[in-house]
Amino acid sequence: MSGGVEWALHCCVVLTSTQAPVPAARLAEFHDVSPTYLAKQLQALSRSGLVRSVQGKSGGYVLTRSPATITVLDVVEAIDGPDPAFVCTEIRQRGPMATPPEACTTPCAISRTMAAAESARREALRSVTIADLARDVESDSGEGTLAGVGTWLVAQHD
Repeated sequence: MSGGVEWALHCCVVLTSTQAPVPAARLAEFHDVSPTYLAKQLQALSRSGLVRSVQGKSGGYVLTRSPATITVLDVVEAIDGPDPAFVCTEIRQRGPMATPPEACTTPCAISRTMAAAESARREALRSVTIADLARDVESDSGEGTLAGVGTWLVAQHD
């Protein structure tokens, strides 16, 4: 998984803290990350329909739907794409002891194992929502943490 997934997940969680649009520069400042780098992640989230950009003086990014309906898998796929982490290239059909293609009627043990792992990974990521993560942040960091984040994000600054 790319590092962009982590930044995108953090942005989605902090966007739960306010209804007001949050400028990309403000999110970058909050996370102490390059605005250019974070903008790329926000654009990917926007293309996937998870956030939308609000134009104007008070513009910025907002979630497009309830955090309870956005899964971690949604964010991972928005940033890294829907392709599986492992792609079988049928190595068993190569080299001096190659298995003939006509004998390869089912996936090999390695491919089956990796497909099972991919399925488990996707199910685990699909089972956690942005709302779940936000609740865990509150639990880990103390009640009112996200309210404080929301206040900071929308506060006027010099």
